[in-house]
Amino acid sequence: MMTQSLQNGFTLDNHYLQDLKGPVPLPTQYAPSLGVHRGSCPVEPHKDQEIQRHRSTQAAPLLGSCRGQTPAPMDVQMCQSIQPCHADHQGDLSAGQLLKWMDTIACLAAERHAGMACVTLSMDDIQFEETGRVGQVITIKSKVNRAFTTSMEVGIRVSVQDVREHVERLVCVAYSTFVGKPAGPQKVLLRLVEDLCSAEEQLQHSLASERRRLRLYNEQTFSTLLQDYHTLANGNYSSPGVCSRRDPLSAVSTEFTRVESIELVLPPHANHHGNTFGGQIMAWMENAATVAASRLCGCFPSLRSVDMFRFRGPSSVGDRLVFKAVVNNTFNNSIEVGVRVEAYNCEEWTANKPRHINSAFLIYQLANTPGDVPAFPQVTYTTQDGERRYLSAIVRKRIRMARKHILSCKEEAPLSVPWDKSNQVYLGYNNVAALTVLAGKQDWEASSISDRVAVYVHEEVELLCVQVQMEVMTSALHAFTLLADLTLRPLWDKHYLSCEEVERADEEETVYHIKCPPINGGKSRDFVFLLSKRQPCNDDDPYVVALRSVTVTTVPPVEGFLRSEAKCAGFLIHSLGLNSCKVCYYNQVTSGVLPYVAGNLAGWSKSMEETASACTTFLERDLITTLF
Repeated sequence: MMTQSLQNGFTLDNHYLQDLKGPVPLPTQYAPSLGVHRGSCPVEPHKDQEIQRHRSTQAAPLLGSCRGQTPAPMDVQMCQSIQPCHADHQGDLSAGQLLKWMDTIACLAAERHAGMACVTLSMDDIQFEETGRVGQVITIKSKVNRAFTTSMEVGIRVSVQDVREHVERLVCVAYSTFVGKPAGPQKVLLRLVEDLCSAEEQLQHSLASERRRLRLYNEQTFSTLLQDYHTLANGNYSSPGVCSRRDPLSAVSTEFTRVESIELVLPPHANHHGNTFGGQIMAWMENAATVAASRLCGCFPSLRSVDMFRFRGPSSVGDRLVFKAVVNNTFNNSIEVGVRVEAYNCEEWTANKPRHINSAFLIYQLANTPGDVPAFPQVTYTTQDGERRYLSAIVRKRIRMARKHILSCKEEAPLSVPWDKSNQVYLGYNNVAALTVLAGKQDWEASSISDRVAVYVHEEVELLCVQVQMEVMTSALHAFTLLADLTLRPLWDKHYLSCEEVERADEEETVYHIKCPPINGGKSRDFVFLLSKRQPCNDDDPYVVALRSVTVTTVPPVEGFLRSEAKCAGFLIHSLGLNSCKVCYYNQVTSGVLPYVAGNLAGWSKSMEETASACTTFLERDLITTLF
């Protein structure tokens, strides 16, 4: 295992960091479509694949692997029996120990593909599903998912098996980025990953490119969203969900959670080159973060994910490593802890000149106990740096949410219900009731707020919903009349190419066939919607325009269009006066809807705000073009 993680074997100059940046198109050209359908193989190969193949062919002498020979199998596997020395005080496998093993196996997989020593740049998307216990067997598998020009992604999967139950359960998944360690100033070019046999291998090969693109534009997206959330936090908005400063009288200051720990790098902590094992640094970082989290909640929470593990530079035997951890923010059921690692040699220690070598953000949750709803104490900030960390944690949570749903490849059950005019009462009632329940959900989080348009998001496990609020200077009845006629929507919604009425059951239920243009290089899509509209029964009730996908035999799939589905969407229109109303649009995001909202979720698009503004302008026109 002496080859474990050579990521600190050389200083990462700027040109090595640029290995990950390459010729990548703007996010708006790729992200929502992804080229992948849930539960399917990739649809279209990425254009940069041929570019990489050409570059690799032209640069054969510089390849790190043995070009021309039969490549060795890419899978690398490690089995470990969990001993008491690997466990924490509760008998569970220590997250730090697991990170050590994961770093080892990922590095070995990268070196097998490259044919040389490799260096870790980052480890991302670390998700802990559960943990192992003493007496169980941990199996860790790693494989190079995709190699780019000079970098490669290694996928890591950890499972646990009870030797008595013979049942294997998923423990953790993660993805590491490696580059070859050069012998000189030239970069090491990597051969492509070929001979993808299974559908899962092809899927991971395609998703590796999307994960890379999301990472590359993370900094730009982060800056954009941080500015938006800073505006929200300092604005005078009365809408719920705005990330404003907590009451310092009832919240705990994040300064109270600060932890600083120091470690001396000894020979057992380093590889045969004298460089500190990356897995060892990860373990020390996890320990400091856990202490910081426990200071806030008074117990030891469970590590659930790790975000943005970055290796910025080397450390070696004799270095002093200082670990600085602090709670950045708490959410409904999670807490983010930031950890920074600084290294000093003897001279730097005396001169107090640290080297920033590592950083990461660790997400913790409280263990579920019967009858209790786990919740962390609220925190507030008392310094300018605390405010920056507080808002940055909110932005990172938003980016994690977007990345999770954009990269999700789980199969969805059919969402459409068969349309039957004889059963329209039941179908219409369910349609309206589903929209009402969606609108009644709590804990909507503000995404952007302007004078007349506000966008909110809501997430529950695998459920993601969006809400757009518009203040319109027209009567609620006028707005309801226009929005209830779906054939008018192409006049203001750029995502509607055409809309045709298929069947009108009565004045309240109508079936429409909608065609949507391709977005960001994806396929054109079409939907078959049941529209159910209701006028208010009481003065305080809103007008309702509910939409959901249905199946109609007279509208089979159309050639050239991808038939997509929406589970719940629509408008609630609240009267604010004779000539003003609040229009609220809701959508429970599905795989068919995701391409149209992914840019907003990830922070690189304002298409929802732009569409809402167009809707407001349309509704405020004097001419009523449709009647009941």
